Amino acid sequence: MTVSIRAHHLLCILTYLGKGYSTRFVGNYNRIVKRINSGEPLLLVEGPDEICGPMLGEEGCHCHNDSVRDRDRIAAVEIGKVLGLHLNADTKFVLTAGQLADCRKAFAQGTIRSACSGCEWAEFCSDIARNEFGGCRLAPPD
Repeated sequence: MTVSIRAHHLLCILTYLGKGYSTRFVGNYNRIVKRINSGEPLLLVEGPDEICGPMLGEEGCHCHNDSVRDRDRIAAVEIGKVLGLHLNADTKFVLTAGQLADCRKAFAQGTIRSACSGCEWAEFCSDIARNEFGGCRLAPPD
């Protein structure tokens, strides 16, 4: 199996502590992070992914907005440089502990944060990065 993920969620998972929009959203996110931690491959998708799932039926769901697709495009380029991959729809890869460390370092330095501009969670994630990602749940094998 693979975890479908949109590009900007590759940023979000770096600082995931178990908080989110709803209890259902957090439960789903926890299951996804466990799958990634077990070494399950990621499949980059355009548009809503498995993380979006619990929100898709809600009124005013932002997962289809142009602004979110813009975040995905920006994140794909910036994260792709860190990972040494050309990230586009249908890119499949396994996230390693080394790649996670590289991404978190770039995130903390602000070099892959352009897609975070205007995000309601941006300051929360900045605090987590300043705290050296303590308590974050993503920890894939190497």
